[in-house]
Amino acid sequence: MSALWTRPLSIEILNEIHVDTAVPRLGIEFLEVGDDFIRGRVPVDGRTRQPMGILHGGVSVVLAETLGSCGAAFSAPPGHRAVGLDINANHLRSVADGWVNGVARPLHVGRSTHVWSIELSNERGQPTCIARLTMAILAPREASR
Repeated sequence: MSALWTRPLSIEILNEIHVDTAVPRLGIEFLEVGDDFIRGRVPVDGRTRQPMGILHGGVSVVLAETLGSCGAAFSAPPGHRAVGLDINANHLRSVADGWVNGVARPLHVGRSTHVWSIELSNERGQPTCIARLTMAILAPREASR
């Protein structure tokens, strides 16, 4: 386990927590967990294209938020929750087929917020989207008395 991850993290764990969510419905796959990054991809197919035949920009944002949110959740202190505050994305190049790959890396891992950079690219390695995700890190709730 790296210094970034505060609990065990693997592709298998990521797949387990995403059963019956948007992730498998869109065909998103987790590819690699490194010491300070999570890599995944999404297919460009009938599930993910918009009417002009290219990857829907919202799907790029779903991939980015999925990767960054997982990173924040697994690098937050045990018992804490990571919830999204803000995401922005710049769409740089359209993709009509194949796969879009993404990698999320932390820019800031603080006590109450995390900021993650997520870079998406086509199969030729050309950038397609760059996103920045800000997550709130919430302390465990006290039990009701």
